[in-house]
Amino acid sequence: MIPNSTSQRNFAIAAVGKLCDAGFEALWAGGCVRDRLLGQEPQDYDVATNATPDEVRKVFGKRKTLAIGAAFGVIVVLGDQQGLQIDVATFRSDSPYSDGRHPDSVTFSTAEEDAKRRDFTINGMFFDPLKDKVIDYVGGSQDIQNRMLRAIGNPHDRIGEDKLRMLRAVRFAAIYGLTIDEKTLDAIRVHAGELSVVSAERIASEIRKMLAHPQRKQAVNLLVETDLLQQVFKSDSLFNSENSTATIQLVQKLRTERFETALAAVLLSLMGPDPTTPIATSGRDLSSWCKQWKLSNEESKLVVWLLESLPCILTANDDAWPAIQPVLIHTDIQELLSLADAVTAHWDHCESEAIEYCRQQIRLPIETLNPQPLVSGTDLLSLGLQPGPSFKEILNTIREQQLLGKIDTQQAALKVALSLAENYHR
Repeated sequence: MIPNSTSQRNFAIAAVGKLCDAGFEALWAGGCVRDRLLGQEPQDYDVATNATPDEVRKVFGKRKTLAIGAAFGVIVVLGDQQGLQIDVATFRSDSPYSDGRHPDSVTFSTAEEDAKRRDFTINGMFFDPLKDKVIDYVGGSQDIQNRMLRAIGNPHDRIGEDKLRMLRAVRFAAIYGLTIDEKTLDAIRVHAGELSVVSAERIASEIRKMLAHPQRKQAVNLLVETDLLQQVFKSDSLFNSENSTATIQLVQKLRTERFETALAAVLLSLMGPDPTTPIATSGRDLSSWCKQWKLSNEESKLVVWLLESLPCILTANDDAWPAIQPVLIHTDIQELLSLADAVTAHWDHCESEAIEYCRQQIRLPIETLNPQPLVSGTDLLSLGLQPGPSFKEILNTIREQQLLGKIDTQQAALKVALSLAENYHR
């Protein structure tokens, strides 16, 4: 069970109160402060304090705390409600980031020093929920008023500490409608090539958040503007980053919030100029790329299916019904039609009549659109046929004839099966 926002907020207030009652300084930190100032309901809350990890565990009790991130000063505090928890982090300063992701060591410090080691000013503020007061050492409040995304301190240093911050800058700017300040933007362009040191899984996590958001067009625009798009989709055998203009336009025309469909649109634009032909690479190659990104099996299968099935939708008027029908009965056919709509709006040679034909067909009664198969493998066994490669071919042929209306009874289907079996064994 996922706690609602009210429960999370009340728990975050109570956590601050309990630390303050014990004589420590405690404040909300980071994203929850940013979201409040932007007029949005925070999805989660983080607490920062001058209490050390051991002191935090003493205040809340070891049974209610987890020392998962203690090496970086973070203790997870558990609430009474299932799933209710909050990160409580000790104010800290960071040493250099040798791995481009984590500091080599941390030193417990003050709230001001803690703020100055964070990534962007909008994420570097604190809030005292007991006094209803914002504590801002980095100018984040003013940047929010100015709708500006700015790195704290030297942007080259902030990016050097964690290369993923370049993608985070794009995501924050896009979804919150912010302008990236010139120094931060220039630093991202300078370091864009260094994104290669970030794991594909972390990159995918950021791209998923961008493409699943209504402001994804702005995100893709910024990826192109910052030279990050070619770094994110870097594969000489699959993608051509020179097609970035098509990527922006196709994503703009897409009308769905599904990450998989948006990703398929981006990949389609980068893989080739003609969506009416089969994808320029094998599904196996694309699946391998999806695995590198650590996409789930369901996500990978859907992305590949969308790209492999798109030509069928775009040329439906010219294809035989048995070739189209399996695509139209797929559970995600509406996502495929959304992708096809975007493609026809972008590429002039793709006609919308084929898509409308598909929409008409999926409105047919289910017994017409997807009738029960007339025979099964068990039926073939009952005829004395032996399992083998011909089994599938016989079943497929019978299904095609059924969908074409050439046969409509099991008796007729079994007759066809026997005839086909005789031909296979001649």
